This record gives sequence, structure tokens and C-alpha cells, in this order.
Amino acid sequence: MGSFTQLLPLLILLVVVGVGVWVGLQIYLYTNELADRGKKKMEKKNIVFSKDGMKVGVKEVNDEDYADRTQSLFVKAWSYTSFPAYKSRLGWMKEAEPPK
Repeated sequence: MGSFTQLLPLLILLVVVGVGVWVGLQIYLYTNELADRGKKKMEKKNIVFSKDGMKVGVKEVNDEDYADRTQSLFVKAWSYTSFPAYKSRLGWMKEAEPPK
């Protein structure tokens, strides 16, 4: 009985240390899982983290597609504009007159 009472503080210490180690391990595993989920989510957005740093992927757009998109935006902008006080000498920006 005397030896058990001497070992009781050691057993309590081992249990407390074991619980602390288990909690620390769970926190470590959760943070790694969280980091992996974040990395996968960022990879879907073409952002990759490596030892060298962060790399951002850019979608490849050829010159013809870029020019087509830009031109269509300019055409839309021109179509939607109106200059109420502007009178062109060349007849631009006049509304079509009904035929006589």
C-alpha cells in the first residue's frame, strides 16, 4: 500500500501529460488538414504555394480572342452613348429620319 501511494503522483502526471500530448496531436492534425483544404481551394483558383513562393496561374488568351472581346466592348460602349448637346457637321450621332 505504501508503494502505491508513492506511485500515485507519477501516474497522475503521466495521465495529464498523455492527455496534453493527445490534445496537441489533435490540434496538429486539424491544422494540417485545414492547410491542405486551403491549398486545394487555392489551386482551383490557379494559385499554387511552393517552397519558392506563391505562383499565380493566368488563363491563356490568344491575341485574336483578346482583340475580339476588346472590340466588342468598344462597340457596345459606342452604341449606348449619346451626346445630347453635340451636333456633328458630318451627320454622325443623328437618329435616323423616317423616309418621306
